[in-house]
Amino acid sequence: MSFSIAEAFAPATVANLGVGFDILGLALPAPGDIVVARRRTQPGLTITKITGDHGKLPLDPSKNTASVAAMKVLQLANRLEVGIELEIHKGLPLGSGLGSSAASAVAGAVATNALLGEPLTRQDLLEPALDGEALVAGRHPDNVGPCLFGGITLFTRADIGGLRTLPIPSDLHLALVTPKVEVTTAQARAVLPPTIPLHALVHQTGQVASLIDALYRGDVPALAQAMSSDHIVEPARKHLMPFFDEVRQFALQHGALTVTIGGAGPTLLAVCRRADDAKTVAQAMSDAYQQRGIANLAHHCQVSLQGAVVTNFQ
Repeated sequence: MSFSIAEAFAPATVANLGVGFDILGLALPAPGDIVVARRRTQPGLTITKITGDHGKLPLDPSKNTASVAAMKVLQLANRLEVGIELEIHKGLPLGSGLGSSAASAVAGAVATNALLGEPLTRQDLLEPALDGEALVAGRHPDNVGPCLFGGITLFTRADIGGLRTLPIPSDLHLALVTPKVEVTTAQARAVLPPTIPLHALVHQTGQVASLIDALYRGDVPALAQAMSSDHIVEPARKHLMPFFDEVRQFALQHGALTVTIGGAGPTLLAVCRRADDAKTVAQAMSDAYQQRGIANLAHHCQVSLQGAVVTNFQ
């Protein structure tokens, strides 16, 4: 069975979790992107509308993450004769560190697959979503993985065989703040060191292992300790985040166990053990930015078990 219209929601994500550069990520309940896919009589794929991007994203289907992912779904499903129109509604700010490009790619893939009657499995949709994400951020599953599957994901390689779904401690609470300063993935990758000393590699490897061990033991303080032990990526990137040290210190004073850069930034992610603490920390980080004249969005939540979902079809 196929449909004339299908709509999908894909949630925000946070990649890296401090030490897990390009391999770890988690899903948030909200915000997210929505893609609406509609049948059209002529074969091929077009984008008819984009909202929430302030005119920055391309309508050219060869240059948009959602449409590239959608086209790959048509190819894998052997349905290239189908004509599709996409509407993209951006609920995620661009260059925010919340997996904006990944969310569009995932929503595009999920909506198109639903329109076709879901000939592909959720696992099959990883490749199309990665193809879309690769346009702007490289072929990295750290955002695409949790956006598509939910929860906390580890990818040992960039294909479905590398997927590991990790346990989520019940008392893991998150506070996030996104200052209204755009940091592109290209910017954030450009400042990374081209080589890494052996002692730094050994340290980083140990901390990734400690993070995964903490998740399996449900030990949130140990998780926070591992996340805060990045000696490679965070030191190179933190100058791109306005008032990073000041805001982190403010969060720690108000109950956060640690604060790390969310993905490429500028979102900051704080780890807490209680919902009340996360609420307080989110407000504290927001206040810290407000006091420095920087508008921001802050919220608190837990990790979402659910990734992208089909929200409407007919």
